[in-house]
Amino acid sequence: MSPPGRPKGEHRSAQHEGAASAADATPPPRPLAGLRVLELGQLIAGPFCTRIMGEFGAEVIKIEPPGEGDPLRKWRHLHDGTSLWWHVQSRGKRSLALDLRQPDGQAIARRLAATADVVVENFRPGTMEAWGLGYDALAAANPGLVMVRISGYGQTGPYRERPGFGVIGEAVGGLRYVTGTPDRPPSRVGVSIGDTLSALYGVIGALVALESRRATGRGQVVDVALYEAVFSVMESMLPEFDACGAIRERTGSFLPGIAPTSAYRCRDGSYVLIAANADSIFRRLCTAMGRADLAADPALAHNDGRAARQAWLDAEIERWTAERAPSDVLATMEAAEVPASRIFSIADIVADPHYAAREMIRTIALPGGRQLKVPGVVPRLSATPGDFAGGGPALGEHSDQVLGELGYDAAAIAAFRARGIVG
Repeated sequence: MSPPGRPKGEHRSAQHEGAASAADATPPPRPLAGLRVLELGQLIAGPFCTRIMGEFGAEVIKIEPPGEGDPLRKWRHLHDGTSLWWHVQSRGKRSLALDLRQPDGQAIARRLAATADVVVENFRPGTMEAWGLGYDALAAANPGLVMVRISGYGQTGPYRERPGFGVIGEAVGGLRYVTGTPDRPPSRVGVSIGDTLSALYGVIGALVALESRRATGRGQVVDVALYEAVFSVMESMLPEFDACGAIRERTGSFLPGIAPTSAYRCRDGSYVLIAANADSIFRRLCTAMGRADLAADPALAHNDGRAARQAWLDAEIERWTAERAPSDVLATMEAAEVPASRIFSIADIVADPHYAAREMIRTIALPGGRQLKVPGVVPRLSATPGDFAGGGPALGEHSDQVLGELGYDAAAIAAFRARGIVG
């Protein structure tokens, strides 16, 4: 029951070697093929990070607690008792149901980490160390290991032990403060953007660390804090505060200091978005609206002048859109080459021909045969595109398979299962 870890790249299941598309029976290898990723996270940030790596060819083994599994399995709308979100977040992964609270479960995880290239976890700092799964312990057996650690506040600092979900990261990172309208409490974005931003930084960090490993032969820790992932995309807020004492407030649909770009009401009460904040595009907008006076006004020729009169300028544009149907506004903007759009609901997205042409709406078969639409793969690579087959695994679906690859025989696996260590 103490077999050596398999050499990296030696074994990959057919499920994780890439699925041939209908148009191409022999697709090129995906760029992360041969990479083994061990996921010890749950819910959103860690699993979203590994999902992206899996789409580009990495073999992802997801460890879940026996009996209950990842809580995401029961989030939002369910089909046959399983979250529909699950079939997006965990597509293409293998599920090992393993109790990390028990010493033997921890020993199995250490042995599995010895065969991995990347470990991703999003527990509160200190949890992995308490289980004997901290980076130092794992790297002692696998010096080339890269560990991505996603947490609310990072692995260091006075807040490190505080719990933190994505919404807390959005608040601490500054996003929640500027989201919404001035007359209402701060709004949330509508999706768990703090989690997904941190996941994207986790992927970037893992790939950078793996590239460093090519030169040094050694892995390292990628420390991603949810609040820092949010803070990093807050544009010029910090230098504006430092140099000018400016604190950006909630402004609704427009961005202060960038004009014109907002949502404008049309005749039927709906809104269209128009983004004409570049100087040449603004002149085209003015011409399309029949407002040569605005196009010729030297005070509006550049963004700083337009920003100084932003509310007035938005009112002038809405005076024009309010007299027209949204389809007329959009047709006029398209003819003038001014960026504009209606605001898409998910129903609009599913019906949109551009989404279809770009393969951003894909279909998978769920157990039982139901066809389910799911998002496509981002980003698009021209030579080695990402792909996936099917949805998320059943809890512990691959436990025997993964343990067998580690060298455990059927009797050992049965004993683990009898003691509740493996599900």
